[in-house]
Amino acid sequence: MSSVPSSGQYNYNSTDDASSPRVPRRTAMACQFCRGRKLKCDGSRPSCGNCNRRGYPCVYAPVGSEQQK
Repeated sequence: MSSVPSSGQYNYNSTDDASSPRVPRRTAMACQFCRGRKLKCDGSRPSCGNCNRRGYPCVYAPVGSEQQK
């Protein structure tokens, strides 16, 4: 027996993903290492992917609205 559905059609949702451009998700806060090196931080806690790969301590410092003025 074959694994082809009786209707003869396959239901793939990948066509919707391929036709629309991928939009990267914006991380709410980057860690200090990624911020200093201007790397894309994935925002994982307690250690982001970049710090985890390099073995660095991952530190997230709060960014206050007072500092931006």
